[in-house]
Amino acid sequence: MGISSTKLIANNKKAYHDYFIEDKYEAGISLHGTEVKSLRMGKCSVKESFLRIENGEVFIYGMHISPYEKGNIFNKDPLRVRKLLMHKAEINKITGKIAEKGYTLVPLQVYFKGSLAKVEIGLARGKKLYDKRQDIAKKDQRREAEKEFKVKNLY
Repeated sequence: MGISSTKLIANNKKAYHDYFIEDKYEAGISLHGTEVKSLRMGKCSVKESFLRIENGEVFIYGMHISPYEKGNIFNKDPLRVRKLLMHKAEINKITGKIAEKGYTLVPLQVYFKGSLAKVEIGLARGKKLYDKRQDIAKKDQRREAEKEFKVKNLY
């Protein structure tokens, strides 16, 4: 397994539905003991999670890592707040953008990059209801077009 190989653990499709993703960043996760083993087994969810910047540090809330079955007293709370590891300059840049109106940070996916657990963070702007409706309409149109194309090619 090369250092550049990546293995997806958890994906947050809802983020793309609810937000316009303007920019993406990569951050390491500060984990304890058996959490890494649970991640390797793919037992992670970021659907309900969100990010906050406090005192120049980034934290992820609500990221669920299931307790490792073979672990014992060393298992940590599955929903505990975890610190994300990023460069100070990057955090300052993000903080500046969040200070602008309507920006927020959302976790997009969790993956292994080589042997390191990483989170992809999106700098996002919330979608209004009509934006979501437009997206749904576009998806429906594309689906209909693909369906018609398939039907035409069958005969």
